[in-house]
Amino acid sequence: MRIFKTSVARKVAMALSAFFLILFLVIHLAVNFMSVLSEDTFNMLSHFMGTNPLIQFALQPVLLLGVIFHFVMGFILELQNKKARGNNPYYSYNGAANASWMSRNMIITGIMILLFLALHLYDFWVGEMNYKYIQGYAPDETRYYGELVEKFHSLWRVILYVLAFVFLCLHLLHGFQSAFQSMGWKDDKRKKFISCLGNWYSYIICGGFIFVALYHYINSLI
Repeated sequence: MRIFKTSVARKVAMALSAFFLILFLVIHLAVNFMSVLSEDTFNMLSHFMGTNPLIQFALQPVLLLGVIFHFVMGFILELQNKKARGNNPYYSYNGAANASWMSRNMIITGIMILLFLALHLYDFWVGEMNYKYIQGYAPDETRYYGELVEKFHSLWRVILYVLAFVFLCLHLLHGFQSAFQSMGWKDDKRKKFISCLGNWYSYIICGGFIFVALYHYINSLI
């Protein structure tokens, strides 16, 4: 598409997709955290999201496309940056001096997140599709809590989830601020606030997901 041919357009598109996914993570954590606070409320919210036509046939495909677009655009920008550095004979790149570890390794953390998403989709989305459309079971508004908790009875799965959210945290620590910068919103006046907000967002979101996984695993041992 012509609109994505310029570097600025790609960065803006990347930032917009990042904001979309940042908002999704807030909603996703809010629902998941209800499994710690109230089994009935978690079941109610999960059933609503799993049966609402707008969410299932409009928002869910948009979310999937948003994830794919974000990571594809990320790879394109990374290749573009490497090409630009390679074509400039006067450019001396010292990664440790010029940028943080997170910014230099966004591709690595992105790949780890993609691998986790494959496991996450297998654990929940594939099972949901099988329950509703392949097996054709009758709707059960009380099944969601039990299905979630059962996944976190496995220690190796909990370890994988914790590691995945550590990588997500590293990705967000740079990505959150980078999105604002790409939109031109991280000026000198707002730089400190956006950096602080990005750090708190990253720690709270990823720490929240880790807490949910550990809570249900430890609870299963009691």
